[in-house]
Amino acid sequence: MTIRERMRTTLQHRQPDHIPYNIIFTQRAYERVVAYTGDPHYRDTLENALTECDTQPSSRWHEVRPDIWEDPFGVQWDRHVDKDIGVVCNCMVTPATLQEYTFPELTDLSFLATVRTEQPGAFITANIGFSLFERAWTLAGMETILMGMADDPDFVHALLDRIVEYNLAVVDQACRYDIDGVFFGDDWGQQTGLIMGPALWREFIKPRLAQMYGRVRAYGKYVVIHSCGKVDSIFPDLIELGLSVFNPFQPEVMDVAAMKREYGQDLTFYGGVSTQRTLPYGTPEEVREEVLRLLDVVGKDGGYICAPAHAIPADAKPENIVAMVETLKAHA
Repeated sequence: MTIRERMRTTLQHRQPDHIPYNIIFTQRAYERVVAYTGDPHYRDTLENALTECDTQPSSRWHEVRPDIWEDPFGVQWDRHVDKDIGVVCNCMVTPATLQEYTFPELTDLSFLATVRTEQPGAFITANIGFSLFERAWTLAGMETILMGMADDPDFVHALLDRIVEYNLAVVDQACRYDIDGVFFGDDWGQQTGLIMGPALWREFIKPRLAQMYGRVRAYGKYVVIHSCGKVDSIFPDLIELGLSVFNPFQPEVMDVAAMKREYGQDLTFYGGVSTQRTLPYGTPEEVREEVLRLLDVVGKDGGYICAPAHAIPADAKPENIVAMVETLKAHA
């Protein structure tokens, strides 16, 4: 099987020839594993399942001050500590200025055709990061959005509607090309549940997801969502909306085997290897055991992409990362 055939098989909840896997690093974690292995091209050997294409590529960001980077939406990110994303350090939108705010021009996504030509057997996703709730709070501030859900819902609804309008235009452009799916990033969860709670999620977030997911599915593409935290209470909602793949599938906040039993006929789970416990604090043998258990239990009958539960953090032991990769290559 090509990677594309393997992924389509597992997304159809059938057993592929090998269970697909996908490994993403933070900068510091990758630097540590390169130092440990002595291989500056280690990433190129991974044979990852997903070819992820960002619809807001890093070339559209620019450094406005040392370690302060501005994205295409005008949001500035302080990367003095977190070199991968950073911390928002300005405010672009308020209730008084929403109508004046101008969204950025759409990225020319014609490079997606080149990706397919160069990688005919790849499973390609167009990634829309910070796609809804996250885009709203990066523009207006977390406190403003959460408080607004309670005391200024008209503002929050209006901002979310404008974000959806922009995202639908991105989806329309991306899905003209021979891609396999659209990958949305939008963290709704924390360790104990939804940040805004299920009722407000269903009021503010779910109707907009219906529009975005519905547009992707109308093109015959798969829908993937990345949402950190304990959000399993809304898995039935996500299934109703037509979600194909849920990531990052954190074992620290949900019983991954139970989730597979309950929702595995409808959702493909992507993640599962502990980045809060096993990779930073375990041993290589414990890593191997965890990976093999996931492949056996969650990987049975398809519907699974094995991966760390997030981009590998800086505190992950390089020997544990190597043990995970070796196990996946040998047994997936």
